[in-house]
Amino acid sequence: MRSHFAAWLIMLVANGLIAGDVVLGNVAIAASAGDGESILVEAPNTGQVAPDFVLNTLDGREIRLSDYRGHVVFLNFWATWCEPCKVEMPAMERLYREYRRQGFSVLAVSTDPEGARVTRPFRDALGLTFTIAHDPDSTVMRMYGVRILPVTFLVDRHGVITHQIFGSRDWQEPENRDGIRNLLKVR
Repeated sequence: MRSHFAAWLIMLVANGLIAGDVVLGNVAIAASAGDGESILVEAPNTGQVAPDFVLNTLDGREIRLSDYRGHVVFLNFWATWCEPCKVEMPAMERLYREYRRQGFSVLAVSTDPEGARVTRPFRDALGLTFTIAHDPDSTVMRMYGVRILPVTFLVDRHGVITHQIFGSRDWQEPENRDGIRNLLKVR
């Protein structure tokens, strides 16, 4: 039954009858509004190498996820209008300040289409010092199969996704901090 539904849905997306993104298992079907072509992309799972990407940071630098090899990366997808995102950001900052000297990096990927115009005041108001990158067309968000905000991927020093966390968390809770510390111990 599921395979019939999946085939039907793929046909609708491919023919432009449904626009937007649909998730079936770990396959993200991304319908392109511009050229009418649909793209099938497999969303990454834990245990797989995190797909590389290039984005511009709030400070105007071009970065790649692969630039962070050798670090434990807290890859967070968020937006300034997302209330749960706002709640978890201060705890993310505390984690970053505490563990950055041990090779811990936070890369917060903003999906705000307005870019720096909205993220810069947000960053300044909260005193955030970790890297904020912009994904205004949600290209990387779709690549990672993200459909809700916030979503966090923890990526180990070798570039492998170890955890995918949906929704906000209190990153100061002992169990969450223990998870980060355990990742930092592995070389």
